[in-house]
Amino acid sequence: MDDTLGSAIAATLHHARASQGWSVATLAERAGVSRAMIGKIERGEAQPTAVLLGRLSGALGWSLSQLLARAEGDTGRVARRAAQAVWTDPGTGYVRRAVSPNTGGPLELVEVELPAGAEVAFPVESYLHAHHQIWVLDGHLVFRDDDTEHELAAGDCLELSTPRPGAYLNRSDAPCRYLVVLARR
Repeated sequence: MDDTLGSAIAATLHHARASQGWSVATLAERAGVSRAMIGKIERGEAQPTAVLLGRLSGALGWSLSQLLARAEGDTGRVARRAAQAVWTDPGTGYVRRAVSPNTGGPLELVEVELPAGAEVAFPVESYLHAHHQIWVLDGHLVFRDDDTEHELAAGDCLELSTPRPGAYLNRSDAPCRYLVVLARR
């Protein structure tokens, strides 16, 4: 993970928790994450996975993208590729790029590269705060929506329905690249 973004994520989580008047124990209970892990993340001693950040952001009332956007800061109206924030999940190698300008608008574009054989699952809280569409750019992706699997190939687009737990799976032997389009609820 980029050290600057890692530090910004730690500071953003700490500030969000403190601004709600929550103790570490309160956030831990709401997110289902240990107090020790939250402390390590806030001190910059641990690199959280996408799944862990999804749980923490959901407990705070945000999507994972909203958490990372707050950590990335305002980018202005143009987001040049070279300046777009990139984050790598240390658990799966999933790479997330914030494509759209981070101006606080209602729409967000996130490009993801999911390595071959990888799976990233998110709790229902990750889907509560934004409408999601997934557009596959390259490769093959399976999106598991509760107990339904949607097999997607390059060019396919899936609109998620009622918020429920979901997982992105790449069962192929090549990376899969897709765009997640989020519209705030």
